[in-house]
This record gives sequence, C-alpha cells and structure tokens, in this order.
Amino acid sequence: MTELTRLLTDKSALNHTRIDATPLAPAAEGEALLQIRRVAVTTNNITYAAFGDAMQYWNFFPSGQDGWGHMPVWGFADVVASTVPGVEVGERFYGYFPIASHLRMKPVRVTERGFYDGAEHRLALTSAYNQYTRVTADPAYRAADENYQMLVRPLFITSFMLADFLQDNAFFGARRLVVSSASSKTAYGTAFCLEGLAGVELVALTSAGNKAFVEGLGCYHRAVAYDELHTIDADLPTLYVDFSGDEDLRARIHHHFGAALVYDCFAGSAQNTNFLRDTGLPGPEPKFYFAPVQIRKRNADWGHAEVNRKFNEAQLAFIRRIGDSRKPWMAVREHAGFEAAQGLIADLHAGRIDPSAGHVVVLS
Repeated sequence: MTELTRLLTDKSALNHTRIDATPLAPAAEGEALLQIRRVAVTTNNITYAAFGDAMQYWNFFPSGQDGWGHMPVWGFADVVASTVPGVEVGERFYGYFPIASHLRMKPVRVTERGFYDGAEHRLALTSAYNQYTRVTADPAYRAADENYQMLVRPLFITSFMLADFLQDNAFFGARRLVVSSASSKTAYGTAFCLEGLAGVELVALTSAGNKAFVEGLGCYHRAVAYDELHTIDADLPTLYVDFSGDEDLRARIHHHFGAALVYDCFAGSAQNTNFLRDTGLPGPEPKFYFAPVQIRKRNADWGHAEVNRKFNEAQLAFIRRIGDSRKPWMAVREHAGFEAAQGLIADLHAGRIDPSAGHVVVLS
C-alpha cells in the first residue's frame, strides 16, 4: 500500500514541525489522488499558518490531530489515480496543496481549464483556494518557469490587485506611497505594478541591512532605512502601505506625517501576525486590504476572462523581470524532501532569509 507522508505544524509554535506517515488507501469512486511534486515555501505560508484558525486556513487540509495543522502551500502535483472523467492519470495541476506526498481530492466542475475540489470540508471555504489549474490549459504556464510561478503567483495576485485597488481609488489623494518591508516579494511586486506612474512617488522603507538590495531593484524612487524615517518630509499627501505589521513603526508613521497621512493600508505581514488593533493613533484608521474583495470587484467590472488576461500578462512580465539573467531580482534555491522543508520553515519563521532568494521544496 502507498504511504502518505505529511509535514505537520504545531499550531502553538509555528517553527516546530514533525513528519507523519500513514498508509494511503486507493482512490474511491468520485476521487482523484494527486502526488505533490514541488511546492514553494515562503513567508506568505507562515502567514497562512499564523492566521490558520482566525481565517480558516487550517481547515483546507485537516490534520485530524489536536494542536497540529497542515500548512498550505502552492505548487504542482500529478494525477496518479482517478475515477473522475476529465481528470486523467499523468496530468499536472497547479494549485493549493498541503506539504505532503499526496492529496486525496473530489474533483467537481471539471472543465478544460481544470477543476474545483468538492471535498465536503472545503465547500464553505474561499473558492479561489479550491481551484486547480490544468497546466496544459494555463496561458501563464511555462515548464521552465514552474519554480517562479509557485513563488510569484500567490504573492503577485496580492501585489497586482493591491496596485489596482490603490489606482482604482486614486491613491486616496496621496502623491507619495511609503511602503514598509519593501524588500518582501509582495511589496516589490506592488511597486513593479506601479512603476512609471506619473505623479506618485514610491518610497521604500526597509532595514539597514536590506537597503542596498531594495535600491538595486530599481522599482522604488528611493529607499529609506527605518531609522531614517524622520528624513522624509511631511508636506506631501502620503499613503502608508504596511507590509510589516509593526505597531511601533505604524505609530511613528502616523506621528511623523500627521495631517499629511491620508490613508493607512495594512497589506499583511509574515513577521508580525497580529490582527489590527485600535491603538488610538492620530490620523486615518488603518484599513486591512484583502485581495479577494478587489478581485470580485474587477470580475464584475471587467469580466473574469479579462481579469485573468491582465493578470497573466503582468505576471509573465514580473517573472521575466525577477529572473533576468543580467540582473536577477531573485535566485531560486531548491530543497529536497520533508526534512529540508522543516529547516526552511524554521528559518522563515525566524526571519533568517535572504530577500533575494526564493525557496522551493521538491517532494518527489
């Protein structure tokens, strides 16, 4: 009998993981069994775990063990058994998977593009995470770009829709965007989508150690270390895009810019995973940005096909930019096996990651 191997995460200590192995039964009627080949593991996945209970991320792949969760990741898997017409053995799919050797699924709404997992426990969860794309029908897919697609696509949809949200709202009257954790892939993906925009200055806030990296990207107008915040003049209408989640930094932003701060947009953080709190700051109340809301709006405005076309075009351009051999923004590092994934997760949780690196785990 085939064995199912899983990497489980201690919900009370996200850097603590263990490998679990159990027998794997054959696919039953209406099921398909996918073998997970390779996944991207980023700080974004630590965020999924941190908000696992509050935002139901743990519910996608129940571990069946109290106190232990199954961290979701994005990756590629091959069908190794199927009783579902239109989902054939040997086909490759991109989507949302656990860190595991296999995933038992119930494909429904099967089309040329792919399918949705109709497993009962997933029906009430966000549908975007239940969709699996057949690589042969994905206009954005390139076999040579699989690592980049896994690393970039889940983050870049946030970047792309955040840039669109800000433009859609005319930057709330701002003429400057101050972006914290500017070395993060989601942050500089947003800056990439806003490059060349007239009348809005992009200012990167980052650590002193990452300042040279951020300056080298070239997608921000200037980079400022956190302890240099006071050097930014407070006369220009300013919008804060917060990827750090740092409450002390947010307070410094509000007090420094004062009446010039027109909007505070919290875009999420992997290093500080607390929810927004009212800390009585002067100026605009921080607002949480959630990409699916803007996606739904644009699906209504433009139609699903046009949203996909625009996103795929931008994503391909971004992948070409970050992987440019002459001046790459990101070097892909592959890790083999579940033990390597454990070390990587511990490093990500502790923030011990080079911003210029993207990490992929090859599971089989």
